[in-house]
Amino acid sequence: MIGTLQCVLLDCHYPAALARFYAALLGGEIDRPDPRFVLDEDWSTLHTPTGPVLAFQRVADFHPPQWPDPAHPQQFHLDIGVPDLDAAEREVIAHGAAPLRRDTTWRVYADPAGHPFCLVHEPSSSTQ
Repeated sequence: MIGTLQCVLLDCHYPAALARFYAALLGGEIDRPDPRFVLDEDWSTLHTPTGPVLAFQRVADFHPPQWPDPAHPQQFHLDIGVPDLDAAEREVIAHGAAPLRRDTTWRVYADPAGHPFCLVHEPSSSTQ
């Protein structure tokens, strides 16, 4: 092992707003003091209840991905397990997600900065 995962980083226009969006989806603590990260208007974090940290970095000339267009690649991808796709879909849309594709066991959305993410049916998943 060379190292450990510190965070998953997402480029965006508005770090604090995107941190709030993902906190609404996943729970957790926004901008918790952590010696690994400097928090300011260009950087925000979300410490999720299950452990992973998402970080959000302001990029002045940010160009959002356009799924599934390879000319504008995803840049990253999150799969989020949920017990009820329909209920989860209503909630992510209410928080600002845009639907991109629907399937029987998974659905693709864009977050408010344009990053694609999936809700995946997982009957045993629990939300906190």
